[in-house]
Amino acid sequence: MQRTAAETRSHVLRVAQQLFYWRGIRATGVDLVATEAGVAPTTLYRLFASKDELVGAYVQQADDEFRALFRSVVTAAGNDPRDQILALFDEIFAQVASDQCRGCAFLMTLAEFPDPELSAHRNAVAAKVWIRDRLGELTARLGVDDPAALADQLTLIFEGLHASSQSLGAQGPAKHARRLAEAVLSAVAPKSVAPKSTGP
Repeated sequence: MQRTAAETRSHVLRVAQQLFYWRGIRATGVDLVATEAGVAPTTLYRLFASKDELVGAYVQQADDEFRALFRSVVTAAGNDPRDQILALFDEIFAQVASDQCRGCAFLMTLAEFPDPELSAHRNAVAAKVWIRDRLGELTARLGVDDPAALADQLTLIFEGLHASSQSLGAQGPAKHARRLAEAVLSAVAPKSVAPKSTGP
């Protein structure tokens, strides 16, 4: 069955996502992406004007998928922001401990593309800013004196979990990330403090 242009674009992007993530972005040529996707290079370039555009789309897709996961985890954890935050750390640790994780796609992209003018870099930074902002929204509901500072502390643990697991494995320092997040939360937001209502 012949794919539409939109279906072909989605297919090529899925293939590129696997290759870029597991082999590295700069190590993966556009011709390899086209071959693995079963399309002609000319077709790929009709869908993505350049490799930079393809890489930018890859990072954007990874961001979209992570945002959906984040929202799903938060929703499933119930209404308590403390539980929601800790559920996020549980989920991320489960991810880094699996054989389907090579590391954080955004951190790896930033390492390969330090130029802030490139869409890959901008999209990876935007992903990290979004995570920090969402943690800030959760900490704001805890009723603490400085929710922004708490969000920054949790962001550092979050980033450390990803970076440490990539270099030292999930059973290295990364396995303590959830406990550290819990300790930071307990220090400023004891469990007995009721979260602020988000209702009318």
